[in-house]
Amino acid sequence: MSALVPLLVALPLLGAAITLVFGRSPRLQVLVTVASLTAVAVIAAILLFVVDQGAPLAVSVGGWPVPFGIVLYVDRLAALLVLISSIVLVAVLLFSIGQGAADGADETPISIFNPSYLILAAGIFNAFIAGDLFNLYVGFEILLVASYVLITLGSTESRIRTGAVYIVVSLVSSIIFLAAIATIYGALGTVNMAQIAERMTELPQDTQLVLHLMLVAAFGIKAAIFPVSFWLPDSYPTAPAPVTAVFAGLLTKVGVYALIRTETQLFASNDINMLLLIIALATMTVGVLGAVAQAELKRILSFTLVSHVGYMIFGLAIATPAAIGATVYYIVHHIIVQTTLFLAVGLIERRAGSTSILRVKGLLKAAPLLAVLYFVPAINLGGLPPFSGFIGKFALFDAAAEVGTPIMIVLIFGGILTSLLTLYALMRAWNLAFWREEEDSTETDGRVSYLGNAPAADEQQERRRIPKIMTVATGGMVGVTLMLTVFAGPLYELCASIGESLLQPVNLIQLEEEASP
Repeated sequence: MSALVPLLVALPLLGAAITLVFGRSPRLQVLVTVASLTAVAVIAAILLFVVDQGAPLAVSVGGWPVPFGIVLYVDRLAALLVLISSIVLVAVLLFSIGQGAADGADETPISIFNPSYLILAAGIFNAFIAGDLFNLYVGFEILLVASYVLITLGSTESRIRTGAVYIVVSLVSSIIFLAAIATIYGALGTVNMAQIAERMTELPQDTQLVLHLMLVAAFGIKAAIFPVSFWLPDSYPTAPAPVTAVFAGLLTKVGVYALIRTETQLFASNDINMLLLIIALATMTVGVLGAVAQAELKRILSFTLVSHVGYMIFGLAIATPAAIGATVYYIVHHIIVQTTLFLAVGLIERRAGSTSILRVKGLLKAAPLLAVLYFVPAINLGGLPPFSGFIGKFALFDAAAEVGTPIMIVLIFGGILTSLLTLYALMRAWNLAFWREEEDSTETDGRVSYLGNAPAADEQQERRRIPKIMTVATGGMVGVTLMLTVFAGPLYELCASIGESLLQPVNLIQLEEEASP
């Protein structure tokens, strides 16, 4: 089974090369892209089953011995996130196919979109299975280079402007990360994660703390934690709908994943959990208050994205097996639900010609199916029972209550308040956009007059037809969000086992040496 591991990265890269060669054949490009991502999903499912039944898999690429070669490492966490990511990537791809077929090459030019999309996927998968810090850095750079192209598709003024901000922030994060790698190599003589974990205890605590904070800063920018989350709400909403959806679902989670590896594997003996708890509370609070103050749907969702990253940092900072398991479950939940909401908002934009909740109205009668496609993931993200959002948050709060310290109680109340305000912001948007009648605007608008100074949406556009494949892709993702609830038991058991294994890791050095010839 170890031979399947490199295919997680090789298949998307090979698919990207083929789509570049056949740039004048859109149908072939789409076929290759769908086939590549579907194959990765199948391989990830097989690997998840294998590592869940036995030990993690480590592959030394090219046969080079540790630490000279690149090691790819797949455990339950990596396999699960690759599987979920590939499912999301396929769904968003189907959505983009419908958009491209309806609008032509203006929004998502196929000759550019497909190879960039596959390169983005390869970078995400590579980051999840990287066994050393430099390969993790390479994974980040691969996905960032592709994201630079995707976020500026269409070359409008707003996309170029926000894309420039995104590029600058990403470069700052990359520079900090690269400096941290160089410093770690200078201090320990290796960038292999297993060897770093083994040797880190040899360093003084002050030195460990400096290295620790450098990595947290680099990954924190990518994860959009407070106070380095300022860039996200302005960058994501301007991109095309499928690009925004996949960015919101996956890119910040790659940063969170790197933080999980950092806290549980590399710096287990250097505790900054109190700092992370403070950051988690600030991220939840600032993000959800930003969402409440917005009048544009994409910006509302972007701020809720920031606030819900705070839940993941909260679980990571609790640092118990139950909390880490709950964090992994919440990551899976958030990837799927947040992506689904952005796809639903993409449909709203086409149907109403705007994403401003001050302009859009009367959609419940005009598009009842669209109302359902938005409503279900919205109440899920808000944490209403019995959905996966409630399950994940309850598990986090339960893990915090078991610790029982005053700061944990504060975080529990902060998390509950964040959940309520998230529900308020999303249901206020549903009420105005769907429930409000066309002739009801004056009275209803007066209730939200405080949004008059909120950043405006793009200018009103012409209403456009919604191709069936876009509705099917969004409906399929809504179905997946419901499956998270239906199969919450088995999924949560898997996540709990991940939490146990991360805090009681296997002998990675021995595992990687066995992978070398």
